[in-house]
Amino acid sequence: MAAVYSAAATKISVTPITHNHSPFLPKSSIQRFSLKPTFNRHSLKSKIAFLRRPISCNATSSNPNLPPTRPKYIPNHISDPNYIRIFDTTLRDGEQSPGATMTSKEKLDIARQLVKLGVDIIEAGFPAASKDDFEAVKTIAQEVGNVVDSEGYVPVICGLSRCNVKDIKTAWDAVKYAKRPRIHTFIATSGIHMEYKLKKSKAEVVEIARSMVAYARSLGCEDVEFSPEDAGRSDREFLYEILGEVIKAGATTLNIPDTVGITLPSEFGQLIADIKANTPGIENVIISTHCQNDLGLSTANTLAGAVNGARQLEVTVNGIGERAGNASMEEVVMALKCRGDNILGGLYTGINTRHIVMASKMVEEYSGLSVQPHKAIVGANAFAHESGIHQDGMLKHKSTYEIIAPEDIGLERANEAGIVLGKLSGRHALGDRLTELGYELNNEQLETIFWRFKSVAEQKKRVTDADLIALVSDEVFQPEVVWKLLDLQVTCGTLSLSTATVKLIDADGKEHIACAIGTGPVDSSFKAIDLIVKEPVTLLEYSMNAVTEGIDAIATTRVLIRGDNNHMSTHALTGETVQRTFSGTGAGMDIVVSSVKAYIGAVNKMLGFKAQPEAKVDAERSTVSV
Repeated sequence: MAAVYSAAATKISVTPITHNHSPFLPKSSIQRFSLKPTFNRHSLKSKIAFLRRPISCNATSSNPNLPPTRPKYIPNHISDPNYIRIFDTTLRDGEQSPGATMTSKEKLDIARQLVKLGVDIIEAGFPAASKDDFEAVKTIAQEVGNVVDSEGYVPVICGLSRCNVKDIKTAWDAVKYAKRPRIHTFIATSGIHMEYKLKKSKAEVVEIARSMVAYARSLGCEDVEFSPEDAGRSDREFLYEILGEVIKAGATTLNIPDTVGITLPSEFGQLIADIKANTPGIENVIISTHCQNDLGLSTANTLAGAVNGARQLEVTVNGIGERAGNASMEEVVMALKCRGDNILGGLYTGINTRHIVMASKMVEEYSGLSVQPHKAIVGANAFAHESGIHQDGMLKHKSTYEIIAPEDIGLERANEAGIVLGKLSGRHALGDRLTELGYELNNEQLETIFWRFKSVAEQKKRVTDADLIALVSDEVFQPEVVWKLLDLQVTCGTLSLSTATVKLIDADGKEHIACAIGTGPVDSSFKAIDLIVKEPVTLLEYSMNAVTEGIDAIATTRVLIRGDNNHMSTHALTGETVQRTFSGTGAGMDIVVSSVKAYIGAVNKMLGFKAQPEAKVDAERSTVSV
């Protein structure tokens, strides 16, 4: 904020001045603020103190750990014009990331964590993709969509569908068990999509959209969201027309997607402003954004949309999603928390940010998609300070180089009591440190981690935070057990063929043993597992990292596999049948054991993903005329 005031001024008042250089606002409506002196002596000191205060998240709220009161949910109206609904699509768009397939149990766990965060809408999946997707969405609707807290909060459970009768009916059959069900249907509106993908005229697309929104409402669904796919490259006048028609048909939310991530913040902000100004009936619906990250601008575009009138923002945890991903939930939410009051016109969300770290870790482990160390908000280096100048400033005052307190997102600072975890440490010290790292574990999980911790501590003088994170990943964030490693013996080297003998135990407790030879100890171990499991798979990726320095470091391994016989699903945007891939992670001081655990984890995820007959959906891409 630019300020101009006189030393003799006794009062400061704010008046808007036209400004034409904001990346967020359309030129016609951008304002900056200048300060003009008037004559009241009593508030001068407080005004100047306000201007000179450090800009940080902690300066925006008297109690930053508690979210503001959430307005009563009405599908097409928000009583507080500054409230922003958070629509989380981690379980739908996020799962479209290669290798990010999650089982029904994992999706349910994440949905429950999203409730702790307080997201307004959970897009639980694309029910028509497969029978397992349908059952996962239905389970979330039943078990998560009916739990009302003391303040009346319960998330909307949403299912995605293409604009055809079968998809919409399937979506409704999955979400209708929730207290607040929503159908989200879409059709492409850009010239390139209509010509080459849909092969339909504008009039045909408008009629399909109108009739399918009306059909969704006819099923009894009072909350219908419509998306014009590739809106960022669509003709403006055509957008106004089709959006006006779906409003008349009963749509309650209009989602404006930058499907290919091509727009800049000024462009996307102008798009939202133009839609708000020119679409008939727009005052009767909520405008939403969905920004892809192909140019690295998804968070900026999302915020630009909010400033220009969007009141629902579609995001994913860790920013996972198709291609380069989506707008990151933690980035969007913390930007609103930090700058909502003094820059973004008072915009705010109902998110309890103290659950961000746990949600990030859970999604990272279940999806198998690692968070880069320098990722904003949740990366390992987000609150690390190595520069001597920075460290000096942090020691003098934390706000010198931190605009966000790690405690605000559920990451406690390392304890200052001088406690070092080792082989003599007990459950209490271990539990406290895991809590500080953002983990919320029950007694059974803590007991399992404790004995793994003791085993590692016997071999290492000091167990680091990185070691603990690897152990939690290996024990807590694992798929349902179908096969479990009991014993492993390998021989390898230059004098003989690499050989592995593997003993696994199945879900019924029966032991199975197999021996195989291979090009190395890992290859022979994987082949022995294949002999036991008898499920043909292809190994697509294999990677390993040491979590700390030193010869005694714990190794973490990630594998990505694809089943050769089944596990097909329908891609939401293209309508193509795709083969699912499954990831697994393992950790241990023995790199071969770590690798075997990761491979078994991926196999368990694949086997746990029910191989039931596919839900019959129309093969025509993206939409079917009715």
